[in-house]
Amino acid sequence: MDNDQGISNALGLIHPIIIEKGLNAEVWDQNGQRYIDFIGGIGVLNLGHCHPQIVSAIQTQAQKLTHYAFNAAQHQPYLEFMKQLIDFIPVSYSLAGMFTNSGAEATENALKVARTVTGRTGIIAFDGGFHGRTLAAVNLNGKVAPYKDGLGGLSGSVYHIPYPSKDNHVTTQDAKKALARLFQVEVDIKNISAMIFEPILGEGGFHIMNADFAQFLQEFCRKNGILLIIDEIQSGFGRTGKPFAFKQLGVEPDLLLLGKSIAGGLPLGALIGRKEYMNYPIKGALGGTYSGNPIACAAGLATLDLMQSKTYQNNVQDYIQIIEAYYAKWKKHNLTPWLGRLTGVGAMRGIELSHPEYGAGTTLLAEILVQARKKGLLLMPSGQAKNIIRLLTPLTIEPEIFKEGLDILEQILVENAQKFIKESA
Repeated sequence: MDNDQGISNALGLIHPIIIEKGLNAEVWDQNGQRYIDFIGGIGVLNLGHCHPQIVSAIQTQAQKLTHYAFNAAQHQPYLEFMKQLIDFIPVSYSLAGMFTNSGAEATENALKVARTVTGRTGIIAFDGGFHGRTLAAVNLNGKVAPYKDGLGGLSGSVYHIPYPSKDNHVTTQDAKKALARLFQVEVDIKNISAMIFEPILGEGGFHIMNADFAQFLQEFCRKNGILLIIDEIQSGFGRTGKPFAFKQLGVEPDLLLLGKSIAGGLPLGALIGRKEYMNYPIKGALGGTYSGNPIACAAGLATLDLMQSKTYQNNVQDYIQIIEAYYAKWKKHNLTPWLGRLTGVGAMRGIELSHPEYGAGTTLLAEILVQARKKGLLLMPSGQAKNIIRLLTPLTIEPEIFKEGLDILEQILVENAQKFIKESA
């Protein structure tokens, strides 16, 4: 970033453009250049930019009440959204929750609840996971650079084990062995308060956890008095094609983290959990000045209503069919030797760039990001080696625009893959 703008250089920037407006899956910069948006505010805009129903809800609420701290006095949007959200979450037990300003704040509060309920401090997280940038949350992340660089010793006792997935070649048995070793060598199991995982890694490359390991983990936690925290900040609210990814793994969380697309673009997160756990901390232990802002809650109510519509559900199925058809075509026609796996599940997919001889296509993807932007397509990298194109396209994208974007990507994959191989040789 340019220091003359007064903005810290520590903020990362993928695309050096200034977005001025957006509509569904298209955005325009300050020069009027149009882009197809495959980033969606990093997973915040599952329902697209400026959905008219969400905008209308925001405008209506802004004319009535812009803010009131819920710890001081209640307001109706918070009450109504929490009630509907709890009814929407598919679990077999009673729930209670709180709203937060972000996913990272939901993570922080989950750690507080877990510590209070169990009387323990240790946490087990996974390689490749991402749970936020605040000081306690960042320690959970399964990656050092850039999140932990220069921070020194971090708060809390956090231990990491491999994330088992068909997408990363780590088996369920590998993860079980690592967990067993942890308790043999690193920490007493009686010191562990919670285990936290993403059903599908977000920043880590859209890898889906093996269902058999997730189910093993649930039973393991129950047996040992450990809380199971499931982070659906990115995978939740329809991103996978289902309301929540944990159902696809056959498990239920003790504590559930939500954020990103929960409020159609407004800053809002949530911590929802078993009622007895969420009610355990003393009165006043949870809360926040802006948490559950009435305008954000109004946007959340509109988002929840849209997600349950038949139109939205049809849009998601169209999205899944299109991406799977394109990938199958690319594989069938050997589009490029760099085309690796289609990671993830449903509508939460990543396109891996990997070559049998040259390895991870990190440099290739960096080049593709630039070329795609020049052709009017915004993409984002993910994965430990930043060699996976992370598709966070609005799920409401018009099929013709989605295909237009994938056609641009197809052209660039061919052009850049051929050029890169030639230069590497």
